[in-house]
Amino acid sequence: MQETGEIGLFFRVFCILVRPHCKFSYLSVIMWCMLLRRPLTVMQKGRTNLFGIGTKDVGIDLGTANTLVFIKGKGIVLREPSVVAKNTVTNEIVAVGSAAKNMIGRTPGSIVATRPMKDGVIADFETTTAMIEHYMKEATKASGGSWKKPNVMICVPYGITSVEQRAVIDAARQAGAKDAFTIEEPFAAAIGANLPVWEPTGSMVVDIGGGTTEVAVISLGGIVTSESIRVGGDTMDLAIISYIRKTYNLTIGERTAEAIKIEIGSAKDAVKAEKMDIRGRDLLTGLPKTLEISSEEIVEALRESILQIIEGVKKTLETTPPELSSDVMERGIVLTGGGAMLRNLDKVISDETNMPVFIAEDPLDCVAMGTGKALDNLEVIKKMQVK
Repeated sequence: MQETGEIGLFFRVFCILVRPHCKFSYLSVIMWCMLLRRPLTVMQKGRTNLFGIGTKDVGIDLGTANTLVFIKGKGIVLREPSVVAKNTVTNEIVAVGSAAKNMIGRTPGSIVATRPMKDGVIADFETTTAMIEHYMKEATKASGGSWKKPNVMICVPYGITSVEQRAVIDAARQAGAKDAFTIEEPFAAAIGANLPVWEPTGSMVVDIGGGTTEVAVISLGGIVTSESIRVGGDTMDLAIISYIRKTYNLTIGERTAEAIKIEIGSAKDAVKAEKMDIRGRDLLTGLPKTLEISSEEIVEALRESILQIIEGVKKTLETTPPELSSDVMERGIVLTGGGAMLRNLDKVISDETNMPVFIAEDPLDCVAMGTGKALDNLEVIKKMQVK
C-alpha cells in the first residue's frame, strides 16, 4: 500500500539522520512508531490524515420537535429539542436545546424561546443555522472527535419545494458543513427501520414526527407514492390544550400537554381508563387550579388528529400499484417517529386498513439512523439533489 511505503521511507531517512551517539535516538524511533501505528490503520480506511485528525460524515434528523445527530462510525451521539432561546434586544442566543425548552413560558420579556422549524421546514433561517452549528460542534465533542468540516446529510419532509430544500442545504453549509445533502424523511425512516428499500418489493412506512406525518410506499431505492400530512406530535399537544380549555376553562402549557399525551394518551379507549392530575390557570378566576382528567377524554381530544393520519394512510394505499399493495399486505405497515408510541395507534390503523401494522424498533431513532446510513450511498443520494 502506498502509505506503508511512504512511512517505511520516512523511518529509513529518520534513522540515517539521527546520530548513533544520541542516547534518545532509538527511543524517539519507538515513539514515532507508536504515534504512526494508529493513524496507519485509520489511513487504510481512507478517512483521516497522518495524525488521525479528520472528518466524520454527519447525518442530522432536523425535526420540528427534536434534533438528532448521527456520526458515521459512532451512531447517534446527540438528541436535543429543536428549541432556541434568544435575547430580543441584543439578538444574542441565550440557550439551545433542553436548556432553551425549559425556558418556554418562563422567560422575561427580553428573552424568547422559539422553535425555528415549523412543519419540518425552516421558519427562521438565521436561528436554524445557529442551532445546526451548535449541535454539530456538540456532537463532535460528544463523539471524542476534532472539529473539521464534515459532509452533512439532513432529512426533509417529502414534497417540500426546491426553495425550502435549498434553504436547508444553505443553512448546513453556513453552519460549517463541507457539503450538504438532503434525504426525504419517509425514505430515511424506512432505512432506519431496516426495511428492504433497495429491493424490488414494496415497503410502507408511516413516520409521525413533531410537525408532520409522512406516509410512503418505497421500492427499488425510491418513493413510489407518498402523502405528507401537517399533523404530528405538536398538533396533538395543541388539541389537548384546546380540549381542556373548552371543557374545563383551564389553560395549560405545551409541556403539560406533552406530559398528558405521554402519560395517558391513547388512540382508542382502553379496557380500564387511566387518570392524571394536571395543573393550570383557571380562566374565570385567573388563579392556579388542579383537576383530574382521564385517558378517555384524551382519546376524544386526539380523535381528529388520528383521523387525519388514517386518511393519509388510506390515500397512499389507494395510489399504490397493485403489485406493491400485495407486498404491503404481506409485509405490513411500519410506524416510526415519536407519534408511533401513542398507545393503540397501531391497532386503530390496522383496524381501519385491514392490514398488519408494526411499530419499528426504536421508533424515535429511525429517521436519524436512516439519515446516517444513507451516507453509505452518498453517490445515489447526490442524484436526487436540487441542482
